[in-house]
Amino acid sequence: MRTPVEERWVRRFRDDDGCGTKLLCFPHAGGWANAYRTWPLGLPSDVGVLAVRYPGREDRLSDPFPSGLEALADDLADALGELTRHRLVLFGHSMGASVAHEVALRLQKRGHPPAALCVSCSRPPHALDGRRQLCGTDEEIIAGVLRPDESRASVFEDPDLLEILLPAVRADYRLMDDYPGGLRPPLDCPVYGYIGDDDDEVSPEQMRGWADMTHAAFRLRVLRGGHFYLRAEEATLLADLSDVLRGVKYRAGAAS
Repeated sequence: MRTPVEERWVRRFRDDDGCGTKLLCFPHAGGWANAYRTWPLGLPSDVGVLAVRYPGREDRLSDPFPSGLEALADDLADALGELTRHRLVLFGHSMGASVAHEVALRLQKRGHPPAALCVSCSRPPHALDGRRQLCGTDEEIIAGVLRPDESRASVFEDPDLLEILLPAVRADYRLMDDYPGGLRPPLDCPVYGYIGDDDDEVSPEQMRGWADMTHAAFRLRVLRGGHFYLRAEEATLLADLSDVLRGVKYRAGAAS
């Protein structure tokens, strides 16, 4: 049964009765759930494809921004109660990886761990020293957004769109700047890492630190591209995620 709270937090791009496994996607800083709207086309038809709706954007413009990344994870873990009854795989890109990981920890503590965690282009929580601070003036924030993703330049030149987008980006950057990270209890599920080979925000070596975040298997896949490799390499990424999701289904069947 879907609850009103869950529906406020989750956008469903495909989620029918045949979807025994559900992939829940967490957007990057300033990102929207709608970034994952094309993913059902590249994933198995028996996989539900859902994305998190962060407060303060899309159809949640009137909702206040979270007070912190861990508070955001608390709210999400509370909202996902019914979804945790299914095989749930979490995928997060950049800031979304940190949020997804914190949510995974909370679900595991409550006895409903995800079947797998997929993290993309993000340092693990115990390797945040030396990271670049993101917040600043409006001009510095816009420059920070466009450095790895120049395709968004036209969006920030539109005053009406800028008025909507900039507060969300600033709020998310503040979440990341204030996120203390540190040691976390290992997960019991496997962790899969993804990164572009030309990413100037995080290195493959830093991504390999996610291996310390699980008692289970870890694997890193390096694809071509920069911090937003997942756009140009969407087909390759989704083919790999399809293998991950089939593995989750196989392990669940073998255990039953």
